[in-house]
Amino acid sequence: MSCQIQLQPSGHTFTADENRTVLDSALDAGLTLPHGCRSGVCGACKGKILHGQIDLGAHAEHALLASERESGHTLLCCTRPRSDLQIEINGVAEAAGNPIKQLPCRVNRLERLAEDVMLVELQLPATESFTFRAGQYIDILLADGQRRSFSIANAPSKTGWLELHVRRIPGGFFTSHVFESMRLRDILRIEGPHGSFWLREKSDKPIVMLGGGTGFAPLKGLVEHAIHLGLERPVTFYWGARTPTGLYLHEMAQSWQSMLPQFRYIPVISDIHQNGNWSGRQGLVHEAVLADFADLSQYEVYVCGAPPMIEAARHSFIHTRGLPDDAFYFDSFTFAARPVTKD
Repeated sequence: MSCQIQLQPSGHTFTADENRTVLDSALDAGLTLPHGCRSGVCGACKGKILHGQIDLGAHAEHALLASERESGHTLLCCTRPRSDLQIEINGVAEAAGNPIKQLPCRVNRLERLAEDVMLVELQLPATESFTFRAGQYIDILLADGQRRSFSIANAPSKTGWLELHVRRIPGGFFTSHVFESMRLRDILRIEGPHGSFWLREKSDKPIVMLGGGTGFAPLKGLVEHAIHLGLERPVTFYWGARTPTGLYLHEMAQSWQSMLPQFRYIPVISDIHQNGNWSGRQGLVHEAVLADFADLSQYEVYVCGAPPMIEAARHSFIHTRGLPDDAFYFDSFTFAARPVTKD
């Protein structure tokens, strides 16, 4: 059975099969809804059912609270329609226009950026074009059918290769392979590009960027793209880590201040007991933003990192600093074992 889906307030409509999720059907129709993990873990695709019946599949409890379910909210990556639907969700956009492809890639570079962070550079095949927007991600397809998702850390203007920042996860099958047995010239199969986390270039609003840990990766792509464009909008970039060594490309981030005319870089360390000789900002990174901005109503905010950081930033920025809900863009890094992780 096919169902008609209407999105509010954008007014977009599309057809969805009852055996597919609303998110997948929207993507097939050329629409990009906010999403991240596509496995019911990050909560990025949360919407409210205004009319119609659904089947809500398996999901993490923290991603959709019981109180939210009672008020009509759902996760569109898990939701299958059981009738025509009217759904309220912000941040709907036309698809990026870049075709999703499956390609073999060769490992061209391995560089340990920190004890638990590896830079993996993948050489794209010369015979295939692969286009993406800065901030999007790829899936690495494993032999057993599982996937591992990683943000692209370079800008599209740097063609022919993809840069990934892989953080080692204790017990993580793929990340253990990256750190222990991956070799140059190994072949990986990828699928992408995916995701709705990219720079809204037509806006003239000043920007706040906020990254936690390897959430730095897609933001690096955004900044490099902004440099390529000659962006003149003010950008304030906060990078949070537990210790100074977690700021694994600190000098690079500092160098951007001379490349963009209105760019500020503010690193923040959260573990005050292991900060060494750190004399900079301390505490939770989203609280540093709160300390610096009394009003975010005229800003756009781009956030990338773990779900708790993103949820804390979203709640405080929207409810205490006036940030419009549709000006909060985020990419949530989740580490669930199955079926898709950003590990």
